Amino acid sequence: MAELSALYANALFKLALEGGATDEIYGQAVYINGIFKDAECRKILVHPHISNMAKREFFSNVFEGRVHEDLFALLRLVIDKNREQFFIPAIRALIGLIERHQRKTTATVVSAAGLSAAQVASLKKILSEKLNKAVEISFKLDPSVIGGPFINVDGYYIDRTIKRKLLDLAANMKVGCGA
Repeated sequence: MAELSALYANALFKLALEGGATDEIYGQAVYINGIFKDAECRKILVHPHISNMAKREFFSNVFEGRVHEDLFALLRLVIDKNREQFFIPAIRALIGLIERHQRKTTATVVSAAGLSAAQVASLKKILSEKLNKAVEISFKLDPSVIGGPFINVDGYYIDRTIKRKLLDLAANMKVGCGA
């Protein structure tokens, strides 16, 4: 299953490179991915009882003329071939391919409270220097971490949360007590 999504993503990536449209396709792929984060939109795409004709008509109204013709052509193809479940993973893989090509990445930061503009700028600068890439920040608020950040970027995990420190302290106390 992942292989077909990867094939679609690679084909779109090559078309974007050949057409000099990587920036345009990247922005639109991010836009499409955002739209399909909505559960109702995903349901329309993969629902087995909605006809291909109805899906094509719906998505034509939503995307035709608004996104690059290659992205729209992929959407039509997966609908026509009853491979709708491969579209969203292909779009996500395409985003990753273009980001790697353009030396971009996104760091997911989880914290109990939002960060100030100065903290965001500082974090972007530090991560960009360490990774030698342009870094965007995606935030998630989670009060359960109590304080401090958890950062996930390019397979690296940095956990400086108070929750982690408390869990580590509890584990060390059990070891020290012989439990």
